[in-house]
Amino acid sequence: MSHESRLQQSLRQLLLSQRTAALAVQPLADFINASALPAPQISMVPWAWDAEFATLIIHVSGLASHTQAMEKHPAVGLLMTATEQAGQGVHALERVSIQGVASTPPQGSVLWQGARKAYLARFPEAEPMTALGDFRFVCITPQSGRHVAGFGAARDVDAQDLIAALNPAA
Repeated sequence: MSHESRLQQSLRQLLLSQRTAALAVQPLADFINASALPAPQISMVPWAWDAEFATLIIHVSGLASHTQAMEKHPAVGLLMTATEQAGQGVHALERVSIQGVASTPPQGSVLWQGARKAYLARFPEAEPMTALGDFRFVCITPQSGRHVAGFGAARDVDAQDLIAALNPAA
């Protein structure tokens, strides 16, 4: 069994304790010059982990602008943060940003079935939403990240570090 560093343990605890993330997507609008930059799009999404396919799973409406943006520009970012504590400072709040690539598996495919299973294991109350025609599972394959465990404790993390932290049995 390999030794897991304190920072890797901290990353694991953070990821396993958080059920939502801020999802950042590239805006739908194309721009011609800097004065017409479209506004960034950020949403809050519940997420689950599919260890078999090493993907983060979100369940989103096809009518949502962030879903349409992911289909056009699959590079996305997720931000998970530790919960604020009353009376505690927020400047050293532990957090991880993850850059990844989003894809929508075809309904009924092996990847879709795995995504559904993983998502419903974490959010069983969402089962009725999986039958709605405009909702779909999106798989986000982690590419890299940045973990800030507090002041003076920040590091870049690669896909393997993220995958290891998301697999509780690792």
